[in-house]
Amino acid sequence: MKLRFAMIGAALLSLALAPPARSADEPATKVKALFLTQSKGFVHGAVNRRKETLAPAEIAMTQLGQQTGLYELHCTQDAAADITKDNLKNYDIVMFYTTGDLPISPENLDYFVNDWLKQKGHGFMGFHSATDTYHENETYWQMIGGTFVSHPWTSGKLVTVDVYDTEHPASRPFGREFTIKDEIYRYRHWQPDKVHLLMGLNMEKCMPILDKGGKNAYFKPRNDPTSPWAMPLAWVKDWGQGKVFYTNLGHNETTWTNKTFLKSVEGAVRWIRGLDSGDATPNPQVSKAEELKAKAAAHVGKTAPVRASASR
Repeated sequence: MKLRFAMIGAALLSLALAPPARSADEPATKVKALFLTQSKGFVHGAVNRRKETLAPAEIAMTQLGQQTGLYELHCTQDAAADITKDNLKNYDIVMFYTTGDLPISPENLDYFVNDWLKQKGHGFMGFHSATDTYHENETYWQMIGGTFVSHPWTSGKLVTVDVYDTEHPASRPFGREFTIKDEIYRYRHWQPDKVHLLMGLNMEKCMPILDKGGKNAYFKPRNDPTSPWAMPLAWVKDWGQGKVFYTNLGHNETTWTNKTFLKSVEGAVRWIRGLDSGDATPNPQVSKAEELKAKAAAHVGKTAPVRASASR
């Protein structure tokens, strides 16, 4: 097994702090997590190891586990070797920051999604391009909740995000509204009746979004009825007795040093492990309301999508 351990010493990670004492509600045995950062498509800077031992996202998640004492993290860029029935028995949580069709055998992928992940205490955490993975594999996108189509809001754009569930530990750190500079995806295979939507773009404050040619990138061809007008950003769902968390955030390397973002990731881990409670009941009414707001903000059905002025 070609497993790369991500247990980095204090010198490498610039950490001089020992993990804090375990609180009374945390398990006696530390959670084991596997972070897969293999790219079979675009390679994001956040998961590019370059000449280093670990990539920025891997370092951030390793540090978070050490600082909170919540989990022990192993990082890998070898899906074929590590996402297997035999190896998954070593883990409680699997995290993906991936792209493309990964070299996981159909049997192992089916076991991972439909058996291992549905077991009590197990969880999946998807970051950014985890939805830009297995575009045509229904087993996968049914689990994760959506598939990347495009990114009208590119990595240099400052966006405003509305938080719909301010009580869930994975979204509570952000408050009711926040701004962040990161790349924002549009999805297909979106199933609002199967997810608990935590947050999404405030479309009134994020429109119009212009491409390099001065056209509104929001109106690029839409050939899939499962692609919403609204921009969901993060959600959770129950999957059997397991749990799924996904966030669009994480394209920019700076996101992985954002304390609020990391606090939300910590909250997601605590929710998956049952240390903090959070609602995962599907809330399609939220998506329905946001869809109406998005159409109104873009004047869908009222005016034709026209070329927007670059000075607007």
